[in-house]
Amino acid sequence: MFLRDNKSNDLVEITDVSALFDPNKGDVGGRFHAGEEMQDVKAFSKTDLAFPSGESLPRCWVDAHYRG
Repeated sequence: MFLRDNKSNDLVEITDVSALFDPNKGDVGGRFHAGEEMQDVKAFSKTDLAFPSGESLPRCWVDAHYRG
């Protein structure tokens, strides 16, 4: 799955999709898709990520108390 980094506007390949869907985790593993070489996996804050269209992540992915 690809998301966009809000700071750099580069695409990020999410390598840990289960952490992305878990609202109790604030960071998710991924790597930038910019340049010619494969980048190393690093932690990205979910608050810094959005869909490539610019739409923010669903609240149920980032807030454990979204029902309250």
